[in-house]
Amino acid sequence: MTENDQKQLGDTLWAIANQLRGAMNADDFRDYMLSFLFLRYLSDNYEAAAKKELGRDYPDNTHQPNTPPLTLWYDANEADIAEFEKQMRRKVHYVIEPEFLWNSIAEQARTQDGELLRTLQQGFKYIENESFESTFQGLFSEINLDSEKLGKKYADRNAKLCTIITKIAEGIAKFSTTSDILGDAYEYLIGEFAAGSGKKAGEFYTPQQISSILSAIVTLDSQDPSTGKKKKLNKVLDFACGSGSLLLNVRKQLGTHGIGKIYGQEKNITTYNLARMNMLLHGVKDSEFEIYHGDSLLNDWDILKEANPAKKLQFDAVVANPPFSYRWEPTAALGEDFRFKNYGLAPKSAADFAFLLHGFHFLGQEGVMAIILPHGVLFRGGAEQRIRTKLLQDGHIDTVIGLPANLFFSTGIPVCILVLKRCKKPDDVLFVNASEHYEKGKRQNRLLPAHIDKIVSTYQFRTEEDRYARRVPMEEIEANDFNLNISRYVSIATPEEVIDLGAVNRTLVELEQQVAASTAKHNAFLKELGLPLLPGE
Repeated sequence: MTENDQKQLGDTLWAIANQLRGAMNADDFRDYMLSFLFLRYLSDNYEAAAKKELGRDYPDNTHQPNTPPLTLWYDANEADIAEFEKQMRRKVHYVIEPEFLWNSIAEQARTQDGELLRTLQQGFKYIENESFESTFQGLFSEINLDSEKLGKKYADRNAKLCTIITKIAEGIAKFSTTSDILGDAYEYLIGEFAAGSGKKAGEFYTPQQISSILSAIVTLDSQDPSTGKKKKLNKVLDFACGSGSLLLNVRKQLGTHGIGKIYGQEKNITTYNLARMNMLLHGVKDSEFEIYHGDSLLNDWDILKEANPAKKLQFDAVVANPPFSYRWEPTAALGEDFRFKNYGLAPKSAADFAFLLHGFHFLGQEGVMAIILPHGVLFRGGAEQRIRTKLLQDGHIDTVIGLPANLFFSTGIPVCILVLKRCKKPDDVLFVNASEHYEKGKRQNRLLPAHIDKIVSTYQFRTEEDRYARRVPMEEIEANDFNLNISRYVSIATPEEVIDLGAVNRTLVELEQQVAASTAKHNAFLKELGLPLLPGE
């Protein structure tokens, strides 16, 4: 499938969303749309695996085209169902009963079946509690099929769902439904809904272009990035994972088997469910990821609570795009927390360094952390200066990358990427000032592939370039009171032209002489004609 086809699929789905959501706001409709896309993927993937598993026994439904083949097989092989489902759990890690498969649901919708709504409710509960080895409780909790936004009466709601599902089924029928294709469509829709949500989108969406930079950085060798990508990352963490696109980007960099296990944490329940669906929809098996619903600042995830350094969970890569300058409650108890006690607490007005220290605590010795933060962390004083100073003195801040303004849906401010390591070789900090390298857009500015490649290459080979990148020795940073303001080290200001005052004076004298000569010549003619002379002679 070409990139154009992928965009066409995304545009088709987005057009359906706009046409059908009616009075419902984009955020509410997003959950319906993405859930149905998710069900379509699970079903297609499951049916393809079932066909392979059953081989010649897979029924031919030519004479009953509106009945899924698996429905026919289940009806004719009741005694073999348990063994078949056991095999399917082994192969694809989940089971879906035929009545809940997308094709069955779409057929109910096409025929305006009055029981569609109830079937969907049962199907969603079944997938949450029985489909997978690990339960995905609450996966569809944000989709209220009884919502009056769908219709005041049951019949109205059922009819509306029939219309939505029929349109989606028709819209995507001609497109391939592999995990890459539907996964990309899912990401595209998340991006479009994010654009429509404006500021609220910051909660769940990191633009793909920025995800690409972070994921490329953390997958390069930590000690010598110039040697290229690591072959494998055992564990990767995003502690503010939103819809999971950043984690999936890391996986994409290394390929399907390049990551042992993905770990994510998300505080917002809707976004947490989006992330779990997004993982499964991209072909990540339920045994290959763990997403937790909770508050990273409070460190309420049991697997991250181990205080003994020898036993704590350590990650080969940590990526994050936490909420910018988030207000939090730094308590005395948090001051003693193993994540913060060596550095101090971030101020109440901005939890930026609290997020950074949380992630950094779980970074392995050979790991790399890349985090997006507002520029204030680079130069603000007080508690933030103390934390920044210690991180620098301990040799943990490796690279500071300044990005252009207006790249995010949620804010127009320019942001930076901080790259941190437990052990880094160079005794300097690389500063990259990429603030002027972008393509201007109507709503948001964009980083083109060439801009992204330049940033990643500059980090990888630690190259220096006038008005773009510079390796700054620690002595210079210390002399600046550990202020990391990028323009202090890599200025993009155009130097003013040096003016030669002597040359300017000579030019003025010559001009005056020319004026005097021309005036004298002109006055000679005026005198002959008996006309008044010009002044200045």
